[in-house]
Amino acid sequence: MAAMFVVILLSFVFILYNYFKIKKMDEGTERMKALSAIIRDGASRFLKTEFRVIIVVDFLLAAVFTLFIEVTSGITFLIGSLMSSLVCIIGMRSATYANVRTANTARITESIGRTVKVALAGGSVSGISVQAFGLLGLLLTILIFGSVHATSTGHGLLASFTCNASIMRITTYSLGCSITAMFNRVAGGNFTKAADISSDILAKIRHDMPEDDPRSPSVIADFIGDNVNDIAGNCSDLLESFVATIAACLMISVSLSRSAGANGFTDDVFEAAIRFPILLSTAGLLSCVLSLFFLSVKNMGDNPSREMNLATWISAALTAAGAYFISQGCFSGVALPAAFRFGYVSPWICVVIGLLCGVAIGGITEYYTSADYKPTRKLAESAVEGEAFVITRGDALGSRSCLAPILIIGVSLVVSGRICGNYGIALSALGMLSFVGATVSIDAFGPIADNAGGLAEASGLPGSVRCITDRLDSVGNTTAAIGKGFAIGSAAFATVSLIVAYVGNYTASGAAPVLNAASFVVIAGGIIGGALIEYFSALLTDNTIDSAILMAEEGDRQLSVPGVMEGTRDPDYARCVEMAGREALRKMLAPSVLSVLIPALGGVLFGAEFVGGLLVGAVIAAIARALFMGNSGGAFDNAKKYIEAGCLEGHGKFSPAHKAAVTGDTVGDTRKDVVGVALDIFIKSMSTVANTLSGLFNRFAIFR
Repeated sequence: MAAMFVVILLSFVFILYNYFKIKKMDEGTERMKALSAIIRDGASRFLKTEFRVIIVVDFLLAAVFTLFIEVTSGITFLIGSLMSSLVCIIGMRSATYANVRTANTARITESIGRTVKVALAGGSVSGISVQAFGLLGLLLTILIFGSVHATSTGHGLLASFTCNASIMRITTYSLGCSITAMFNRVAGGNFTKAADISSDILAKIRHDMPEDDPRSPSVIADFIGDNVNDIAGNCSDLLESFVATIAACLMISVSLSRSAGANGFTDDVFEAAIRFPILLSTAGLLSCVLSLFFLSVKNMGDNPSREMNLATWISAALTAAGAYFISQGCFSGVALPAAFRFGYVSPWICVVIGLLCGVAIGGITEYYTSADYKPTRKLAESAVEGEAFVITRGDALGSRSCLAPILIIGVSLVVSGRICGNYGIALSALGMLSFVGATVSIDAFGPIADNAGGLAEASGLPGSVRCITDRLDSVGNTTAAIGKGFAIGSAAFATVSLIVAYVGNYTASGAAPVLNAASFVVIAGGIIGGALIEYFSALLTDNTIDSAILMAEEGDRQLSVPGVMEGTRDPDYARCVEMAGREALRKMLAPSVLSVLIPALGGVLFGAEFVGGLLVGAVIAAIARALFMGNSGGAFDNAKKYIEAGCLEGHGKFSPAHKAAVTGDTVGDTRKDVVGVALDIFIKSMSTVANTLSGLFNRFAIFR
């Protein structure tokens, strides 16, 4: 624990250093300062309003856990929610300072390398915060309430329901992170895409204005949305994944220890299995800090993509090296069970498999979404034939892009399970997320660069500045798409490990955990789970489009006001910001609460096996759906930018081909930034809720 505390402390020093370094930089012209202040204030007010709702829900759930599940679990639930909220606030504050300073650095220096450093410094505050706060909450839980024990017992204040108290604290800590992440993703996605879609419709389709034109009433709301979703929402999303995989490792260790007679999982192995994921996560955090620090002092060239990839590879390599020595220290000299096929090296191999799987999924995502490669270029070329061809080819691209990542995930799960049993599956999930600080840092680079370009356009900066920010924005689009692919892949691993842990949790002590796939109850749950994914996707899409229509109508009304279209007076930005926030908050509760109610009601009505089927059906449907949504949406976006950059000869901005590509991008917006990113949290939240209530399902199912 001492090493964990030191690394967390070092991480906070790095976070504070970058934060205040960015804050001291000049914001640029008076126009830039004014616009950035509006963005920062609007994003902060939105989060404050959102957190008022989240706090009420959190305290109600915490009371339920304390009264009926385990006395201290309500506190750990609130700790999880607090950690998730803090990374949202810190990441968003850093991004709203970095965006205008990135634009100003491009204005003053006209250097891509120096401009990249500012955007990446802002992103690194978000990324390192995710991993550092995730570990801080875990450290607090262990220090205050004690470490994980296989035989720990506890019960609620009002109920005599007995559970493993230490595991319940870890599970509810993870659930606190998850519920907050769900609210942030649903509300943030609705806010940003309603503003973005309405802005695109007004500027590019109805009135032939440039992107981010300050005459568009929705443009500031669009800038704010990039921060509340792509920064705040993404931070809480990946923190939740990171914490969930650690929780799954610990729960599976307890499950294996309870059935020790069948698998040789002795007390010594149990202690090592508990230490390993905590030490691995700590080593991963240190690796991320070192790699990002190296990039901060390195002279960067004119190839931002190469610099981003370098950070990923350095952090991954350092994490893999550290994992080997940790595996040796924890498991060598211990009589390991037969499931550890290669002795103490087995956990390390599983970690490396997960790590390589994450890098591979990122590469596949880049291939299908970047304009540097054939799929997106062919999509752009189809725009010449009209909107129908763009949508049809984009759908085909999204469907085709699902196969390779799912094959990698499936094969990795099988191999990890063969090498180290169920524990190995959880370790592969953690391996993928062990360097999440670096991946989130690079992902956050995207919206910061996007905002910088928008501010350059809205502030009337020279074209040379916009050339730099456009290049960074293009790289940022790819890093954001890779980040979404990484988030989906890690969610798949995390959810599978949580399902394995769930089956172990409700299985009787001493028995082998089994979910009978031939049972009609399990099959029924699976069918319903798949259907729920489709319903959830439709609900989010409808909510976003309804909000976008209202904002587009308001934008048209404002553009008809004398002076706005002529550029002699500003539109009422505040009204559009308020409208986007109101609609997002009004429509976030129902989708967010579904992830808690569905497994809870299913378990109380039909029992633990039904919920197991529900989770399996949901994860199968959600992985493919999320990959399709994310990759097709990313390709639509970059195909539009490919045309805007003049790469499609004879078909530039405001041409029919460009307008067809804008239509595709509008379709893709809800896919990649609303539905795709929310699905991974949805399946993780349901799995975490199921683990929390598994004992209750076994005892009180009405129609068992």
